[in-house]
Amino acid sequence: MRLSNLTWPKAQAYFERSDLALIAIGSIECHGRHMPLGTDTIIPDRLLEMIEEKSDVLIAPTVPYGSCQSLSPYPGTIDIDGEILYQFFKQVLESLYRHGARKFVVLNGHGGNVKMIERVGMDLEKKGCMLAMLNWWLMAWDMDPAWKGGHGGGEETAAILGIDPSLVDRSEIGGELKFHHLTENLRTTGFRSVKYKGVSVDIIRSTPRVTDSGWIGPDHPGTATEEWGRKMLRTCADYIVDFMEEFKKVKLDGGERNDGQENNA
Repeated sequence: MRLSNLTWPKAQAYFERSDLALIAIGSIECHGRHMPLGTDTIIPDRLLEMIEEKSDVLIAPTVPYGSCQSLSPYPGTIDIDGEILYQFFKQVLESLYRHGARKFVVLNGHGGNVKMIERVGMDLEKKGCMLAMLNWWLMAWDMDPAWKGGHGGGEETAAILGIDPSLVDRSEIGGELKFHHLTENLRTTGFRSVKYKGVSVDIIRSTPRVTDSGWIGPDHPGTATEEWGRKMLRTCADYIVDFMEEFKKVKLDGGERNDGQENNA
């Protein structure tokens, strides 16, 4: 049930019978030379379509932008300052709160959004609400360890292949991942991490100073298949549907569900 497709009386009727709202957030950022900039938004949007087939939960419009500071040098990346993103997302959820939402499920497609979502969740808890953050790519690891992946690697590439294979430029996948090491003994191992004498240390850098292509992870994108992507997406979507049914049963300690709800009757 899409909020954007409802009249306001139908939205009012929904909140009279349910206090649960689902919203996705992603990003527009580099995912390697082979993947679309909208990967982190395209995947959650496809999951929402699959969820809608089996659930009547209210789905608010997706927020397509995220905080992408380290990837901002790549052409096409849109980086939203963390404080601005926090204020915007908070106001979206507080609007839903005013109309009756008390349980929020945030389907997240981008790691850079996690701290912001946590912050909004703590704000909402003070109002007697509860926020569940579902980071789909991490959930997939738990569902099948073989799906574990990094940024723009096999896991995300498989998901995009499972949605629309034409969005993946296979000619740009290339060979093995090549890191830029800081010195002979300061060896890059991830977005921020370097290893020195067996200890991992974070050294903050923009991603082009870490690797040229923009994909990072143990899962080479060349391993991705459409079958993997379709199975992974269906498994995640079905899990989210089941999770939301259980989440509905949670008894909140805060105020009444209709606090702050305007009476437009």
